Amino acid sequence: MILTFLADATAALRFDQLGLSPVALDLGFFQLRWYSLAYIAGILIGWWYLLKLLDQPGAPMARRHADDMVFYATLGILIGGRLAYVTFYQPEIWQHPLDVLKLWEGGMSFHGGVIGVSLGIILLARKYQLNWLRIHDYVACCVPFGLFFGRLANFVNGELWGRAADVPWAMIFPRGGDVARHPSQLYEAGLEGILLFAVLWFLFWKTDARYQPGKLVGTFLLGYGLSRFCVEYFREPDAQLMEFAARTHLSMGQWLTVPMILGGLYLILTARGRRQRVEPVAGDQSVA
Repeated sequence: MILTFLADATAALRFDQLGLSPVALDLGFFQLRWYSLAYIAGILIGWWYLLKLLDQPGAPMARRHADDMVFYATLGILIGGRLAYVTFYQPEIWQHPLDVLKLWEGGMSFHGGVIGVSLGIILLARKYQLNWLRIHDYVACCVPFGLFFGRLANFVNGELWGRAADVPWAMIFPRGGDVARHPSQLYEAGLEGILLFAVLWFLFWKTDARYQPGKLVGTFLLGYGLSRFCVEYFREPDAQLMEFAARTHLSMGQWLTVPMILGGLYLILTARGRRQRVEPVAGDQSVA
């Protein structure tokens, strides 16, 4: 089917022909959705990778701190992501405050999740007297896992589709009308997930970036910001924000990435001045 589709550039693949369902497991009385599994997978794999990073010399915290880090990060993702979404993308939800708690209906903002996780890291660092910026560096290396799985879940859900397109891989999404569109969810999975992870992997394992506080998290902010800013040109703005995008010539997602890009550049350019000498072997306590 794929070969036939690629051979005919004038044809658009219909999303419903892929046989995908938002529900991964349906027991009748209980449904497990791919969107939920994406969050779980992102957190668990990110935690596993964080432990690998902490095993290297000069870690900013001990392995025992990673357990608390996962707890703080999970709360930050859920609370920050949801509050930011309803504030910037669907403010009308505040008219029914209880609807804010309906996480299972979707609606999470990555920008809000970043703020929530950052606040969690700062609280953790204050509690154990750790270097909060270096912890950010290590956590930033793990975030692309969640972004990758999250964007794949958006694709499986048939949501957050792209603008109308005539490219050979354009798709017709069930809720996007009878219009072939960019599968922008896959673009984001590739840029924000795979490419960003590869860049951070190289900087952590092949350079001394982890000894320059702020360089890794700055690279993450800059990389995500640029990726999201570019993909927004292929992504259809949220229906309730179409007028906003037309009036400001930029989508809400693009405006929210501007502070990330500027902040990322600042952290990268000033990282060398914060370079720290660390012990060659990490022990039970932080040695940063």
